Amino acid sequence: MANIAKKVSWSGKNDETRGERTPLLNGSEEVRYNRQVPGLSCLCHEQSLLLSLSLCPALLEMQDPVRSRPKEIPHNEKLLSLKYESLDYDNSENQLFLEEERRMSHMGFRCLEISRWVICGLIGVFTGLIACFIDIVVEKLAGVKYSVVKKNIEMFTEVGGLSISLLLWVVLNSAFVMVGAIIVTCFEPIAAGSGIPQIKCYLNGVKVPRVVRLKTLVVKVCGVICSVAGGLAVGKEGPMIHSGAVVAAGVSQGRSTSLKKDFKIFEYFRRDTEKRDFVSAGAAAGVSAAFGAPVGGVLFSLEEGASFWNQMLTWRIFFASMISTFTLNLVLSVYHNKTTDSQIICCLLYEIPLFICMGAIGGLLGALFNLLNYWLTIFRIRYVHRPCLQVMEAMMVAAVTASVSFAMIYLSNDCKPLKMDNSEEYPLQLFCADGEYNAMATTFFNTPERSVRSLFHNPRGTYNLLTLGFFTLTYFFLACWTYGLMVSAGVFIPSLLIGAAWGRLFALLTYALMGAAAQLGGIVRMTLSLTVILVEATGNVTYGFPIMLVLMTAKIVGDYFIEGLYDIHIKLQSVPFLHWEAPATSHWLTAREVMSSPVTCFNQLEKVGTIMDFLSNTATNHNGFPVIVQASGEQSGKLCGLILRSQLIVLLKHKVFVERAHSRLHQRKLQLKDFRDAYPRFPPIQSIHVSQDERECMMDLSEFMNPTPYTVPQETSLPRVFKLFRALGLRHLVVVDDVNKVVGLVTRKDLARYHMGKHGLEELHLAQM
Repeated sequence: MANIAKKVSWSGKNDETRGERTPLLNGSEEVRYNRQVPGLSCLCHEQSLLLSLSLCPALLEMQDPVRSRPKEIPHNEKLLSLKYESLDYDNSENQLFLEEERRMSHMGFRCLEISRWVICGLIGVFTGLIACFIDIVVEKLAGVKYSVVKKNIEMFTEVGGLSISLLLWVVLNSAFVMVGAIIVTCFEPIAAGSGIPQIKCYLNGVKVPRVVRLKTLVVKVCGVICSVAGGLAVGKEGPMIHSGAVVAAGVSQGRSTSLKKDFKIFEYFRRDTEKRDFVSAGAAAGVSAAFGAPVGGVLFSLEEGASFWNQMLTWRIFFASMISTFTLNLVLSVYHNKTTDSQIICCLLYEIPLFICMGAIGGLLGALFNLLNYWLTIFRIRYVHRPCLQVMEAMMVAAVTASVSFAMIYLSNDCKPLKMDNSEEYPLQLFCADGEYNAMATTFFNTPERSVRSLFHNPRGTYNLLTLGFFTLTYFFLACWTYGLMVSAGVFIPSLLIGAAWGRLFALLTYALMGAAAQLGGIVRMTLSLTVILVEATGNVTYGFPIMLVLMTAKIVGDYFIEGLYDIHIKLQSVPFLHWEAPATSHWLTAREVMSSPVTCFNQLEKVGTIMDFLSNTATNHNGFPVIVQASGEQSGKLCGLILRSQLIVLLKHKVFVERAHSRLHQRKLQLKDFRDAYPRFPPIQSIHVSQDERECMMDLSEFMNPTPYTVPQETSLPRVFKLFRALGLRHLVVVDDVNKVVGLVTRKDLARYHMGKHGLEELHLAQM
């Protein structure tokens, strides 16, 4: 490892001391243990919870308040969290699996395929209905709020006392945001933000705790309604993607573990591989419901979400996206009873340099936005870590947003004539003459979605340059401050709104859309999917080329300075996220150097007490164990399979012991259904009771292990290991020598700890060996 430029140790200098306490990001402490446990042949697979960016109020109450809630929490960006485990995207082709496959007829396979299409259709319907619910409730609540404030402003404009109107606006906004922040911080912190970084990690193979729970969905929907109705510089589009993913995870399993209700349907799909594909469809359906863009939803799931893809999955996701869009349009058309027109542009050759220039501006502004938000997030991690502080910060942002909006409207003298066909929902006259309205109010005194619509569709001359300039400047910083609060909120619409505002500074209506694309692309660094989303949203394919040109330029310029916003937040959460390729200069590293070793192995015929002792060991939380068979006279055996912790727990729960199988009380033969019924919340090992006599029994693992695990020779280069691990969605990759003996095990964290830094290849240490 001498050629690695820099080593960053998370646990400090004395990790070799067993039982050392390590400070966590949430202020608590955790005991860190060495990887090697005396008395066991080998170990070191995946570790368990050590690091968390979100707060659990119940846990904090149980801990010492002096230690668990310090004023400042030190944070190092060069961390790799041990909190996150991997998902099992590789099917275990054991004897139970093969027997079930043999018994299944051709019609059975056809029925499974039909079931997949039915599930995708249900995902689209439910996601579309959730989008409709959010749209209608936000519209109603915002309508009541703005109507009350508008009447109050009109009443006090003539007689004086507009400070009362300001106070009313601040109180209403703060009340909505307070409710949204409280339900997020107290009930489900994972529902904060847009949820897109978490879904990206889930589809990448990272097991993010509670990310697709029913409770998370409820809190997400209620939280985003309160955030948008509270006037924050946020949108509902990111949370819709998260909501669609949660819907997919629930529908595809045919049961709710939160409600303890099993509908006894779709039981075949109760495994990580199938669930991942449906979550991809749910994310796409969320995009489709948010923007009315089915193709854009598919491409978003491909470009930003799914790390693993196949052709049939593409068609099923497209089907789910179309159903979601159809449901949304059907319900809203009945609700609104009206349609919208789209504008058409013509891209001329002389406009290409201008589009490139706008893309560069979007990239620069996006990089600035991401950099400011990065440092703000670091500050929040260090200082704003208590739930009460998080709620107070959200309320303060809501109050400041309302105050700044009121001040901008109050100080603006941009008055425009109020025409009969004016489409403004809440026009404010304020100090304008009769028959006129304040143009600044059309941007601030509205929901972000309606403001974007106004900037896109209002005719030329609706806003003067000062109005657009001041709005861009203030809303830029408000949106940057808002993203990362403990509320459910997205960054899509605020980015489009900022870009549409400065885009109109380029004089022509066309450039509002180009500016919106440049700003959003500069922040989130999406290209293909965002192009299709905007083209589908505007309804004209002639937008395609200039939008793509702008987005590509914005991405190139932004990437030169800093990563995209979602990647930044994934990095700040220290998630072991695997990117598309291994680090560039890592070919000289081999599997022998990156693997974890020694490795805990079980014999094909293993004593129950040995398995119980190791699984009960709180010092480790390994999830995969090579199974070996020993020939006579050999000290170490050869690899014959791989078995998971979850499988062992189910076997212990049902007491699948050799002696019981041979006894008169012959028990029912275990089936795959028993494992699927326990998925995904397998019982903890502490809940399994084994008597002293049963500890002496033997367990035959040959029927339940995966007899053909993926293996690599120990001289395989890191890029080849990385490509195999990521492309196949593996959780464990066994490293063997030339005689097929286990020498190590590669897991996600072993690969994610290598990355390119400023000084070349860097290694993030999880713990000292």
